[in-house]
Amino acid sequence: MKHFFTIAMLFAATLASYSQSLNYQDLALLFSENNQNGSARFTGMSGAFGAVGGDISAININPAGIAVYTTSAFSATLNSRNTSNTANYYNSIQTTEEQFFNLSQAGGVFVFDSGQDNGWTKVAVGVNFRVSKDFRDGFLADGNSGIATFTQYPLDNNTIPVDYHLGKEQQFSSRTTGDLSEINIAFSAVHDHKLYIGGGFNTYDLNLSQSTLLTEYNTDGNGNNLNATLYQENNTTGTGISLNAGFIYKLTQNFRMGLAYQTPTWFTEVLQDTNYGFDRNNQIDIDLFQGETTYIEGDNRPYTEYNDRQLIAYRLKTPSKFTASGAFVFGKKGLVSMDYTHKNFSGIKLTQQNFSQENQFFQNELRNTHNLTIGTEWRMDRLSIRGGYSYEQSPLKKGSNTENITGYSVGGGYHFGNTKLDLSFSNSNRDTAYNFYAQFNAINAAKLTTDNKTITATLTFNL
Repeated sequence: MKHFFTIAMLFAATLASYSQSLNYQDLALLFSENNQNGSARFTGMSGAFGAVGGDISAININPAGIAVYTTSAFSATLNSRNTSNTANYYNSIQTTEEQFFNLSQAGGVFVFDSGQDNGWTKVAVGVNFRVSKDFRDGFLADGNSGIATFTQYPLDNNTIPVDYHLGKEQQFSSRTTGDLSEINIAFSAVHDHKLYIGGGFNTYDLNLSQSTLLTEYNTDGNGNNLNATLYQENNTTGTGISLNAGFIYKLTQNFRMGLAYQTPTWFTEVLQDTNYGFDRNNQIDIDLFQGETTYIEGDNRPYTEYNDRQLIAYRLKTPSKFTASGAFVFGKKGLVSMDYTHKNFSGIKLTQQNFSQENQFFQNELRNTHNLTIGTEWRMDRLSIRGGYSYEQSPLKKGSNTENITGYSVGGGYHFGNTKLDLSFSNSNRDTAYNFYAQFNAINAAKLTTDNKTITATLTFNL
């Protein structure tokens, strides 16, 4: 059994019989992943901040880290992402390259003296906005499988309709927009200058749209040609919540460890149905549209059919995650840190519709993943230099090693006093497959190679 996954969108069950968008399983996987977006210091170290703290972006990994701040601060981040998608469809290669800009992070930490004599010396409150996934993307695939799926012209009045059974060429394009953003609110405190504990509450806002266009050029073998296009437009919106908690403990002056847990994310859109007297919680709304056009070359009577828009609502629970961290801190000279994250992908669950097949897939075909990030930072007076490596395992039990996400990062920063400027460059790569003929087992998927290069800039002000 083949499973296909890439950055794209969900389609409704009513369109599943002829759809080139991804299914519910793929959507759940898409929303369960988390890009390492954040401040330039955070991305420069590939996000290895579970035991380090002292950066607003670490609030999502281990909220205890905000109490590492010595003063209150505010930061904002811009990034520029260059994405190259290369599609290989029956040995025909098409490459699409685009540039995207966005405000990826903005937030602040407020530090207060506890005023207590019981060992709790400092408390901190953090609020942060982050784009955890940027869905803006697109690719083009072009080739010839030799198999025709649109074989008849609807306006053909012949007693025996012409059979356009030979495929000459297929073209497929996909365009996605939107993002998954989050707001993190966390509290942290320090005991005896060794133990940092914290907890957080996270809200999510999901907006994702995809438009796809599939075109076939077919022939009957006798010089008659049929051209067919299938256009789909899908829109998904939803809201969600999660909780996280963790601690950091200084075992020695130079070594600290951290543990953190984040609950599943429950995508939530609370609607009240007063006619039936119950709440419809944890919903994602999907708006779908499909149109199909076929015509014979030289015929001025194209046939077009449109389906009405439909709205589907359901509930989604994404995986929980557990993070264990360690860091060696060499005074003010530098540090080396490592985070290990375990994600429970088999715990993904869809409800409110008949999702027995999909939920069985999550339990049988997905695995708990082992993800690793390593980062380092070294300081030379006011200048800092950074580097990192990240590895994210594919959640598919039968997935190949090329479906794992690997990346590296470099960066630096300069402290001007009350202001700090940080820059980073990160690169990640992944091979996946996109099956835009999922209902036809005889047609192979397009092989996609995605390369993301991101430049991140953060400006931080001490308050």
